[in-house]
Amino acid sequence: MMAAVATAALLSGCSVGVPDPAAPSNPPISSGPGTPTITPGHDAGAVAARDMPFSAGATLAHGVPVGLSEDLAKAPQWKQVVSNAGGASRYQKSDGCQVAAEVRQNQWPLVAADDRASTAALFAYLDPTVLPAYLKPASLRWGGERGKPGPAVDVLVLERAAKPTGQKAGRATVVLARVFGTAGSSVYVSASCPTAAALAAARADIAQWLTVVPPG
Repeated sequence: MMAAVATAALLSGCSVGVPDPAAPSNPPISSGPGTPTITPGHDAGAVAARDMPFSAGATLAHGVPVGLSEDLAKAPQWKQVVSNAGGASRYQKSDGCQVAAEVRQNQWPLVAADDRASTAALFAYLDPTVLPAYLKPASLRWGGERGKPGPAVDVLVLERAAKPTGQKAGRATVVLARVFGTAGSSVYVSASCPTAAALAAARADIAQWLTVVPPG
């Protein structure tokens, strides 16, 4: 029952953005100067230097989106097959694993002032059979320098094991996601591998090489 989210996100290329019900369907396009991305009195550097648990989401500047690095392409045995197409990148590993990593903008909170509940609601929006009890806590890198200890960002994880030998072939899959309600954005990373062991190795590579980039 938990297959739909992971498989659809990885293989179909569907958008994971959930529109803000209060937002106009066709927002006006301004030809004037761009809106400054610096919030007066906001210390982006200080926020980037600290861990980003779900409870700290309100410390981000309003409407300034997070990003995702593309460093997984530099990891051994990995290659990038799609680079930042509409905010999404895709990677393949020599053992058959695939990863899709996406940042969505204009992703406003689905539960007011609660990034964790909003993240759980995003999973449920994509697949109504996903219950909060299926989601486990995890973290990704939050800025910092690869190879050195650095801050972490909380995410929720949905994992599905590969079907046992003898049944119809299946792949081990995992989805990691986080809604940043104040920043108006979300990150969504899905991985699919032939075996549970390969998936565990892919998750270790994701943890080491893929970084959520704090707003500047």
